[in-house]
Amino acid sequence: MRRDSRLSRMLHVLLHMNRHEGPATSEEIADMLGTNPVVVRRTMAGLRERGYVRSEKGHGGGWTLAQPLDAITLLDVYRAVGEPPLFALGTSEDNPDCLVEKAVNAALGDAMEQAEALLLARFGDVTLADLARTFARRRGAGACPPSR
Repeated sequence: MRRDSRLSRMLHVLLHMNRHEGPATSEEIADMLGTNPVVVRRTMAGLRERGYVRSEKGHGGGWTLAQPLDAITLLDVYRAVGEPPLFALGTSEDNPDCLVEKAVNAALGDAMEQAEALLLARFGDVTLADLARTFARRRGAGACPPSR
């Protein structure tokens, strides 16, 4: 099963945008991510609608941050990219009248709800500024190549 990497990819993009001189074009972002500029525009649209980025058309245009990094959390970006499923696990609905299946589904459902609530709460506690500080520490230690 393919994993949904939109959250990770957009966090990556936003941190690079913070370090980028001037607007970043959809083409530049697409090149960085190895994807198509149309995919970038579609994904960035959710961030723009929530006020985290802005876009300018035409020569010299592109994407820029509309909020400081400390005003944007992982939860904000998660919601802006469409709240993709957090877990690949699911329950079975093969035999909905089976009491064993119902017991299994109840236990799994409860555990996954609790795990999801904990993860989303943690996403809300981490800002992009926190990620940028982690990057800066690692870059200072030589652990990350320079930004494109």
